[in-house]
Amino acid sequence: MSVKKLLDLTGKIALVTGGSRGLGLQIAEALGEMGAKLAISARKSDELEQAREVLARQRIEALTLVCDISRPEAIGPMVSKLLERHGKVDILVNNAGATWGAPAEDLPLEAWQKLVNLNLTGTFLVTQAVGKRSMIPNRYGRIINVASIAGLRGNPVDMLETLAYNTTKGGLVNFTRALAAEWGEHGITVNAIAPGFFPSKMTQASLERLGEKIVARTPLRRLGDAEDLKGLAVLLASDASRHITGQVIAVDGGTSVA
Repeated sequence: MSVKKLLDLTGKIALVTGGSRGLGLQIAEALGEMGAKLAISARKSDELEQAREVLARQRIEALTLVCDISRPEAIGPMVSKLLERHGKVDILVNNAGATWGAPAEDLPLEAWQKLVNLNLTGTFLVTQAVGKRSMIPNRYGRIINVASIAGLRGNPVDMLETLAYNTTKGGLVNFTRALAAEWGEHGITVNAIAPGFFPSKMTQASLERLGEKIVARTPLRRLGDAEDLKGLAVLLASDASRHITGQVIAVDGGTSVA
């Protein structure tokens, strides 16, 4: 089979959570360009509509699903709506997430619980629903978890104070490995992308304060941009990666090894 055919996503159904902006929208653009039929979810209907228009200008059609995945009761209806439209889910990108900056001794319990509920529990419940209702019965699936280099290590001294974020992203890294081992028998691969710093709404405040330091500590001397996740996302969503599972791949300009 040709490499082009292996990377082709025509006929595949992809769900991208947190797909209305930032890294989620970048990944959605890539999957749509390669032929996947898209569904994107987010909490805010206006941001979803803006994303749908961005994709439409690229001749990519997307089903928009308003869903706060930190609310367990919202996940089943979202997956049902997608299955009613397309009948299956071949590709799941778990991108929805949040961060919170505060010294560990001052981190509010509310903040800790918010990140655990969204970054971990919400991801688990979406994955469980999609796996049980589509991927396991169909014996096919590509799951991509958007982790972070913050889940691979602590923060450099005098930089960020994001204990809850690092902890939940670290949990997502091992979620990826454990699920890959468990669901491999069903023809499902589970991998994670660990981005470094990319300009986004989530990172804006940190980059305004620490952007020059971050770039200086990055071997490639740059931040991630609007193209840097696309190739890897397509690889992990496609049959070109059918023998890759349980892996966590950093896209960070070398920050995590410096």
